Amino acid sequence: MKLLIERSVEGRRTHILPESDVPQSPLPAEFAREEPLDLPQLSESDISRHYSELAKQAFGVNDGFYPLGSCTMKYNPAVNEEAAALPGFTKVHPLQPQESVQGCLEVLGRSEQILCELTGMEEMTFQPAAGAHGELTGLLLIKKYHEMHGNSGRTKIIIPDSAHGTNPASAVMAGFEVVNVPSAPDGGVDMDALRETAGQDTAGLMLTNPNTLGIFDRNILEITKVIHEAGGLCYYDGANLNAIVGNARPGDMGFDVVHLNMHKTFSTPHGGGGPGAGAVGTRGELKAFLPGKRICFCRDEEGGHWTMEERPQSIGSVRGFYGNFLVQVRALTYLLDLGGGGLREVSANAVLNANYLRTLLAPYCKVATDGMCMHEFVLDLGEIKEKTGVSAMDIAKGMLDCGMHAPTMYFPLIVHEALMFEPTETEGKETLDAAAEAVIGLLKKAETDPESLHAAPVTTPIGRPDEVGAARNPRLHWGE
Repeated sequence: MKLLIERSVEGRRTHILPESDVPQSPLPAEFAREEPLDLPQLSESDISRHYSELAKQAFGVNDGFYPLGSCTMKYNPAVNEEAAALPGFTKVHPLQPQESVQGCLEVLGRSEQILCELTGMEEMTFQPAAGAHGELTGLLLIKKYHEMHGNSGRTKIIIPDSAHGTNPASAVMAGFEVVNVPSAPDGGVDMDALRETAGQDTAGLMLTNPNTLGIFDRNILEITKVIHEAGGLCYYDGANLNAIVGNARPGDMGFDVVHLNMHKTFSTPHGGGGPGAGAVGTRGELKAFLPGKRICFCRDEEGGHWTMEERPQSIGSVRGFYGNFLVQVRALTYLLDLGGGGLREVSANAVLNANYLRTLLAPYCKVATDGMCMHEFVLDLGEIKEKTGVSAMDIAKGMLDCGMHAPTMYFPLIVHEALMFEPTETEGKETLDAAAEAVIGLLKKAETDPESLHAAPVTTPIGRPDEVGAARNPRLHWGE
């Protein structure tokens, strides 16, 4: 399809404005561009057709099955959008007097109360703009804690080898040294290696539970105990919270800090350039270090009002004002709509769907771990590649021709030909049956016609790109 600049026609426009009836005030010459800005000149119908055509070439949860592992691409109810579009939320300003935004403060206050109850934390901030931003914020809290206690020698963050890639990146950005611990044969943390690694230089541990293999670590209480006894703190990556929300709490597992991916667990927008939200919760002494102001409810003769209080020991703001507020409106709508029972059903169905799909596929290829999984599972196609030459990427590309989005490929790194499936709770049995039938068909085709899978996809607007060439010789703007 053509780009907007290629559709441009000299003199075409989308507006008809009356002549100005006030004196014009030209921009001072020193502030003006030397050359006119080269923007496309288009009619409204040109623009509408361009974006409609573009939308048809994209694939989303509203188009079909989207089992992107560890990213929880689930359906977001429309009522969330309706609540976030209410004028009382969209037409406020962060510098308004507190008495004029009591409803907005209540959204933040009630969200904090509910999310703290769900996670076992005591206080929460909504400033971070994304999950990885929440990771960095949580690590800065851990850093501040050790600084306040004079623990300058605690410079290392322990991270399992199955962790999300943002974990080590966030730890390094916070000024820590990363130490990896291997996985045990069952997919959990190798306890002997953890005990050997934890020591006087340990600042903390970053852990996702269930982990990226879809395994709830049976040693989780012992893991956090080892870190605490070594003098470190435990950080919970909330990427996989959708598997346990309403049924288990990170705080009860021994974690001191948790970040929440609101888009993965609490049904808010996911990707597309934002907005995002990565709320961070803490307990104990760490509460004092949270960024942003504390939302409080103060009782008075008229019943009470919401207010904000400064945190004197805060690490400082990590983003302007109170984070992406309308994302939190969406999340609170979801929370109040489902309630505790609904949230427990969400995680139960997510686990059920993953195990159902895993059971359908297991006879045809190897599953990376034995036994029941939580919300996601990983297929190991190493034997299939060795036998047929068809890789995990080939199968993933073939899924696009079947009208499905590909699962996560080659992650976690400890499984070399990995495909990670997360069906989520919003998919029905019919969708899972059809997905299994399609994947099984591709696995059989690997035996009979491997060359066709090397060429997949062939039905999508863009075929298989030269990924190595694109990485080594990127075209960064139109016209190159």
